[in-house]
Amino acid sequence: MAKAYMIGTGIGNLAAGIYLIRDGGWSGDQITMFGLEKHGANDGATVANYEDEYGNKSLSNNKGYLAKGGRMLNEETYENLWDVLRSVPSLDNPGQSVTDDILNFDHAHPTHDVARLMDKIDGVRNQGDKKDYSHMQFDNKDRMLLTKLMLMPESKENKLNNVSIEEWFKDSPHMFTTNFWYMWETTFAFKKESSAMELRRYMNRMILEFSRINTLEGVTRTPYNQFESIILPMRKYLEDQGVHFVNNRKITAFGFKDTDLRDDIVVTGLEYEDVDGEKEKGVIKVDENDFVFDTNGSITDSSSMGDLDTPVTENMDYAPSAKLWKQATEHFYNLGTPDKFFNDRAQSEWFSFTVTTNNHYLLNQISRITQQEPGNALNTWVDSNNLMSIVVHHQPHFKAQKENETVFWGYTMFPRKKGDYVDKTIMEMTGKEILQELLGHLSEVDPAADNIENHEAEIMDSIVNVIPVYMPYASALFNQRAIGDRPNVVPKNSKNLAFISQFVEMPFDMVFTEQYSVRAAQIAVYHFMGIPDTELTPVHHYEKDPKVLARATRTMFR
Repeated sequence: MAKAYMIGTGIGNLAAGIYLIRDGGWSGDQITMFGLEKHGANDGATVANYEDEYGNKSLSNNKGYLAKGGRMLNEETYENLWDVLRSVPSLDNPGQSVTDDILNFDHAHPTHDVARLMDKIDGVRNQGDKKDYSHMQFDNKDRMLLTKLMLMPESKENKLNNVSIEEWFKDSPHMFTTNFWYMWETTFAFKKESSAMELRRYMNRMILEFSRINTLEGVTRTPYNQFESIILPMRKYLEDQGVHFVNNRKITAFGFKDTDLRDDIVVTGLEYEDVDGEKEKGVIKVDENDFVFDTNGSITDSSSMGDLDTPVTENMDYAPSAKLWKQATEHFYNLGTPDKFFNDRAQSEWFSFTVTTNNHYLLNQISRITQQEPGNALNTWVDSNNLMSIVVHHQPHFKAQKENETVFWGYTMFPRKKGDYVDKTIMEMTGKEILQELLGHLSEVDPAADNIENHEAEIMDSIVNVIPVYMPYASALFNQRAIGDRPNVVPKNSKNLAFISQFVEMPFDMVFTEQYSVRAAQIAVYHFMGIPDTELTPVHHYEKDPKVLARATRTMFR
């Protein structure tokens, strides 16, 4: 009986397990999943649970909640995600699927951001002025270069090899002062240094969102954090099907068959070490009719945490998932270039923080200042030196969250730049200092006579914890790259190895999305199961829809 070995337990491999069972006719006990931890990019837990999982007992405060990041979902363009989650039963609503859970919640709580950009002049950026942030603020050269990028055929993408967004717009640096850039940069985590090739793909795949980027009406929210709303139901479904989960096991090397055809890729074994307990090492034998699905890169690898009174200590480790990928490239020439994504932290790093309070005072003040209720997306301070943003979720954001507790999340794009109110870089700040930095920005845009800055002591008394997290590879998937730097999902001449991650090459689709990982899973499983490509979940091409293009054109001149 054939077996499947999944390296990594993020959404991609979980989806691959579901596809094997649902569409491949496999039984769950044929599948084994190896993970260093249970979370990955779709995360969320109490701080104490994170400590237990990582074996990290160094934090002085393990209270409160933590979500390293929040992935933006989209109903119209995440076709594979909704298809897979329709096969996963809801944990909260019997008779419903996880897709039902999420879309029903989102339709009942639609996003409509009214304070997407904030500045020191008018609070909500230039509200009522001709420079209101609903205007993109393009000039004609911006429009020309952006349109030229969008219209470039995928067959000509090699013209964008190793080209940054900044280089593409070198003749129009004005682009980086526009409302469009501030919104696009902080919604999708692009930087000037990021790949122009990836911006091109986003502008085409997300063209539907271009005309509503200022309100983020296309953002689909989950009822709770994405670990509890997506990952836990998927794991429970797979466990109920008999899938074996082995946690805290690190696969350190592939063993490959030495074939007569030297470019045939046949995995014969997986070297491993357990990262807790006895630190056991060994080799798992892989037969030639078995399959290996590898997460060849994770954006949350090598992250490091602090707490209310402790700054982060930067973890300098090369990403473990990419290290395994790199070991495979030493054997075969067509498996990509891991260092393009995991050897330049200046392109890929960013920083998040999660705030837990024991009352709703701060939440209510943020709602008053931003003029929006919790759950209405994203606020960015365009004047902030490190480009700070916050996301106040619909409450509660965690199932265990107490009625009196508030949890919200924030991030900065440039963690090595100093704060505006605390004379340290974000990397050097404790959780308390990061909150003081945020309160400074809130005070700047607070129109009330009894300003929020007059209530700092009251706010600090309500703080349960602020957890800063440094993620060196959070934007690695946007790093400058060339054709060939990402391997195919199933590399040429691979007999039993597939890659499922944000670091594989697929036509048209866009990275930094659950859609990308889940579609990679479907492609891998269908290839090995002999299911024709014509059976793959269809994706929409809104960039060819005349009505969508007409709206986008109007937005260009808005």
